[in-house]
Amino acid sequence: MAKKKFDTNPLDPEFPERVKREAETVSLPKNEYKTADFPPASVTEQETKKFNQENFNAYQAPFTGQNVPANYQTAKLYGDMNQSSKRKVDKIGLPENILTALPYIPVFIGFIAGLIILFTVPKSESKVRFHAAQGLAAHIGIFIIGAILSGIGNVADFADVGYTIFKIATTVMMIIFAIKAWQGKPVHIESVDDLTEWLEDKVKPKD
Repeated sequence: MAKKKFDTNPLDPEFPERVKREAETVSLPKNEYKTADFPPASVTEQETKKFNQENFNAYQAPFTGQNVPANYQTAKLYGDMNQSSKRKVDKIGLPENILTALPYIPVFIGFIAGLIILFTVPKSESKVRFHAAQGLAAHIGIFIIGAILSGIGNVADFADVGYTIFKIATTVMMIIFAIKAWQGKPVHIESVDDLTEWLEDKVKPKD
């Protein structure tokens, strides 16, 4: 029986030799192209520089907000602030810090002082007029709440205790506000913001 060309019977003793004779080595054509090389590093590129503490300090801004300059003098600024708050206000002749504190004095003194200041101090004195309007608004709010508690006290005994506590608390509060305003510190009573703005705008100084 004739053997076929690609007979791969492993029992055939001539199989290994025949495979060697029939196998042909296939050579691939020579490739004219080659893998492109990476371009050389640019001459402008520099090696990463390692900064030490001395180099880092050299690039820092003169003032970062964390370091206080040597010529910074808090005492001088405080003195200037006090000096400006003690300047005399036109048409009244009293120092600014006194006029800003007067409207917060408890009971009728602050109420009357706030009205007089709003009617006499010009619009240019915005700080003085603001404290006058705010102190006056605070007194109005205290009077209204006090009247409500007093009326309830005629019906219920416990309201009398609440009215007494309210009067003591508001008196202490207004004294603290007066001291802060006299010292030039900010005073803001958020609950009377709307009334303060209305009083400052509507109550105009007389010419």
